[in-house]
Amino acid sequence: MMRKESLDFLQTLVNTPSPSGQERRGQRVWLNYVQAYAEETFSDAYGNCVAVLNKGGSPRLMLAAHADEIAMSVNYIDDQGFIYVRKVGGVDAAITRAQRVVIHTRQGPVKGVVGNVAPHLTKNDGERKLPKIEDLFIDIGVRKRKEAEALVRIGDPITLADEFEILRGDIAVARAFDNRIGTWAVAETLRLLAPEKKRLKAEVCAVSNIMEEVGLFGARQIAYSLKPDAALVVDVTHATDYPTVSKQQHGDIKLGAGPALTHGCCNHAAMVERLEEVAKKHKIPLQHEAISATSGTDTDVIFWTRGGIPSALISLPNRYMHSPVEVVSLKDLQYIPQLMAAFALSLKAGEQFKIKIN
Repeated sequence: MMRKESLDFLQTLVNTPSPSGQERRGQRVWLNYVQAYAEETFSDAYGNCVAVLNKGGSPRLMLAAHADEIAMSVNYIDDQGFIYVRKVGGVDAAITRAQRVVIHTRQGPVKGVVGNVAPHLTKNDGERKLPKIEDLFIDIGVRKRKEAEALVRIGDPITLADEFEILRGDIAVARAFDNRIGTWAVAETLRLLAPEKKRLKAEVCAVSNIMEEVGLFGARQIAYSLKPDAALVVDVTHATDYPTVSKQQHGDIKLGAGPALTHGCCNHAAMVERLEEVAKKHKIPLQHEAISATSGTDTDVIFWTRGGIPSALISLPNRYMHSPVEVVSLKDLQYIPQLMAAFALSLKAGEQFKIKIN
């Protein structure tokens, strides 16, 4: 069972809207939690947040995860007051129809629904086509543009209204586990390390970075500023243990079988090897996945910053990614801060990771 305070933190973090470029509210929740375990916390110009433990230690280890979720924004209001949208990140228009949404305005939240034409009215139109994002419209219950403009304005971010629930046992569902599970995990790592500070040689910088879903931007900023000697990145990966998903194409990743360790490209071989050693020592189950060119995560930009930061990606299996019903195992999730804390404690004073050339 997850510690109650940690579960409450996860639930609050997931339920707090944090669209790309508008992460402030979620970042405040994160900072409020980590400050109890850090010697120093701060944020930068764009809202990347950092919590530091054992300041002045060496090497400097960055634990990074992105705070933002996919979303939409107000793009156009028609004469009847219906709102058309732009996507912010990888929104699937086909599953966004008929969803309840919240528009986050300067005056507060405005509720709405994404309109969906009843099948009775389209049965003679032939096969229904998948909608594009520009086909979606939001109904906020007004009759004309002027009424809508009194409530919302162009650029206001929009998130789905779905929130955290326990589905069964340790299986949980939410709209935005991608990637609040990561920011939760780096915060929990700091909590686990705080009582072990006397044993800790490394300086640990837990990072909740912004705007991953729209271009990995926050990770580029904060990795450049912090100049870490090594980085562990936490994100979600696709669980492939449900119908219609090709394991031959996407690998064999299961819910409940532990976090996944990524091999290839941006993942530094010596760091991956150390993670495997630490996991074996602490009896933490690992799954494995391979990438070819890129991982699709912040690891892709952190590893080449400032001439190369040794990096490794740890991922939580996630069913139905980028949907209102992302499903994860909390048991899998708890292993991730345990693994990262053990990795941090394994570091020797001044240790650097290098590929040995024979």
